[in-house]
Amino acid sequence: MTVRRETERPQSVALDESALLRAAAERIVLGRCVLFDFDGPLCRLFPGTSSAPLAVELRKIVARRGALALLPPAALASIDPQVVLRAVDSARPGDALVAELDACLVQGEKEAARIAPPTEGAEDLVRRLAKEGVRIAVTTNNSPEAVAVYLRRMGLDEHFAGRIHGRTGDPRRLKPHPDCLLRALDAFGADAADALMFGDTTTDLAAARAAGVAFVG
Repeated sequence: MTVRRETERPQSVALDESALLRAAAERIVLGRCVLFDFDGPLCRLFPGTSSAPLAVELRKIVARRGALALLPPAALASIDPQVVLRAVDSARPGDALVAELDACLVQGEKEAARIAPPTEGAEDLVRRLAKEGVRIAVTTNNSPEAVAVYLRRMGLDEHFAGRIHGRTGDPRRLKPHPDCLLRALDAFGADAADALMFGDTTTDLAAARAAGVAFVG
């Protein structure tokens, strides 16, 4: 019997990192479809306070239409343009002003998507999941057009194959409403128990819970 002295170090064992990652991915998502929120998990669409000018632009549209009184104090001060959109829709559901604001928001999001910095590790995760045959989709409050711009820019569009479930013409169906998740599940023909969502806000969590989908924050 060979006795190893205490001062001797154990021999290192070479590990196949890619094999370990594949095994971990299989344990976590085998049989699942993975739903990604867009702004946060995949990229930083509006880093810092960069969304503020777009929120101001939406308020200018509201003011030009003589409807500034529709905005509560939170919407008047917010740097989030979606807060402005939701406020107007809450006061005037389905109004033409809502559609005008959404069109402006879509354009602003597309411009931001052309320069949005990627979230560290997100691109590698998407490619690894796709390589393992995991079905993936985007479920977001942002416009599908902006998501498409970003995915094409990063060369990730082929992995999502158009499975982008974003903002529709009805702001009341934005998360925390589970609408975009339910649309993704329906497109996959999957049950909620087969899905896992990556998100970064409490609204993502609430939407996932409402849809019955497992959540990773």
